[in-house]
Amino acid sequence: MKDLIQKIENRKAIIGIIGLGYAGLPLVVRFGQEQFRILGFDIDPEKVDLLNEGKSYIQSIPGDQLGDLVRSRIFSATTDFTRLAEADSILICVPTPLTEKMEPDLTYIENTARQVAHNMKKGQLVVLESTTYPGTTEEILLPKFRSRGLREGKDFFLAYSPEREDPGNRDFATKSIPKVVGGITRNCQKVATSLYGQIIDEIVSVSSTRAAEMTKLLENIYRSVNIALVNELKILADRMGIDIWEVIQAASTKSFGYSPFYPGPGMGGHCIPIDPFYLSWKAREFDFTTRFIHLSGEINVSMPYYVVSKAIDALNARKKSIRGGRVLILGVAYKRDIDDIRESPALAIMKLLQDKGAKITYNDPYVPKLHPMRRYDFTMSSKPLTEALLRKADLVMIVTDHSQYDYRWIVNNASLIVDTRNATRGIRSARGKIIKA
Repeated sequence: MKDLIQKIENRKAIIGIIGLGYAGLPLVVRFGQEQFRILGFDIDPEKVDLLNEGKSYIQSIPGDQLGDLVRSRIFSATTDFTRLAEADSILICVPTPLTEKMEPDLTYIENTARQVAHNMKKGQLVVLESTTYPGTTEEILLPKFRSRGLREGKDFFLAYSPEREDPGNRDFATKSIPKVVGGITRNCQKVATSLYGQIIDEIVSVSSTRAAEMTKLLENIYRSVNIALVNELKILADRMGIDIWEVIQAASTKSFGYSPFYPGPGMGGHCIPIDPFYLSWKAREFDFTTRFIHLSGEINVSMPYYVVSKAIDALNARKKSIRGGRVLILGVAYKRDIDDIRESPALAIMKLLQDKGAKITYNDPYVPKLHPMRRYDFTMSSKPLTEALLRKADLVMIVTDHSQYDYRWIVNNASLIVDTRNATRGIRSARGKIIKA
C-alpha cells in the first residue's frame, strides 16, 4: 500500500481509464493536467483512433487539451485490454443503461470486471465510477478479483467513487467538484483517497462502497422527484390558466426552505432518467417499493406525450392537422449548449410526432447528425436555421433552449411556436402565437 501511495504522490503511477466518454474523458484531462501518464481503454476502435490523433468528439472537452496530452505522450488510447497490467490505478467509467423492461443492464460492468480480473497485477487500485445500485462493487467486482487468489486491502485495492460531471456547466469543473470515495477496506479507502486527492480539491470519505453508491443515487433521485413535481404542477397550472414560470420566479424570492426546479419536455442525460430505477430495482430484493421513484418516473416519462398533445391542439386551432404537418424541432440535445443526446426528450417527441404522420425537420448547432440508436431509428441531419425554414414550418417547437438561438428573430419569422423551455419569455409574437408547453 505504501509503495502505491508513494508512486501516486510522486506522479509516477500510470492511470488506466476504461470508458472514454462523458465521464472518462474529463478524468483523462484532469490527470493529464497533473502530469500523470494515462492509458485509456475503449471497445470502439474509431473513437480510439480519433483520440490518438488528439481530436475530441465531445463538445465540452476541447481538442487542443487532448492534442497537447497526446503530443507530450502523457495520454494514449487503446482497445487492447491486456495492457491493463501496465496501469497502477484503474478507473472504470463504462455505461450502465436500462433494459427494455427498465431493469439494470450491467453488461458493461460485468465484461469490464472480467477483463480487469484477467489482467490484474498485485498492488493495483481499481475504482468503479459508473452509477449503479448499492452493492455492485461488493457483489460483482470483488468476487471476480478474489477468484484470482488475491486479497482486498493487501494484494489489490477496490473502491467506488461516483462521477459528478455536469456537461456544459462552466461554473463547475472536475477539479472543484467534491469527490465522494468509499473503499472496501480501510486500506482501500486510503489508497483511493490518495489518488483523487492529487486531482480534486475536496475528497468526501464515506464508510463503504455501498454508501458511496447510494450517495450518487440520492443526488439524482432528488432531482428526478422535484422535476416531476414541477412538471405535474405545470400541467395543472396550464389547465387553471396560470403561468407556472411566473409562479416559480415568485416562489424563488423566498430565501429559505425552497430551491427552484424548472419544468420541461421531459428528462434527459444518462443519469437522472435512468439512475433512480437502479435503486427501485434493488429495493425489491428487500421487499420494499420505492413509490416516489416510480411516480416521478411515470410523470417525467409522460411529458413528451403532453408536449405532443399541446402541438396537436395548437395546429387544430389553426385548422391544420398533425398528419402531414411540417414541424421544425429546435434543439435535440438533452440540455442547452451541449452535444449530448442521451435519453433526450427531443427524440421521444420526434418519434411521437412521426408516428402521428408529421413531417419532421430539426436544427441543433451542437448535433449535426442523428444516427440510429437503441430505441430510435433516426437518420437525419440538422437543417440550417434560415428565415425560409422557419416560415415554411407549420409549427416550430423549442425543445432545447440553446443560447445561440436568437429567439426574437425566431418568433418574428415563425407562424406558430410551441415553447417547452420558456425561451420566448418577454417576447411578443409579430406573426403568430406562442404556446407554452
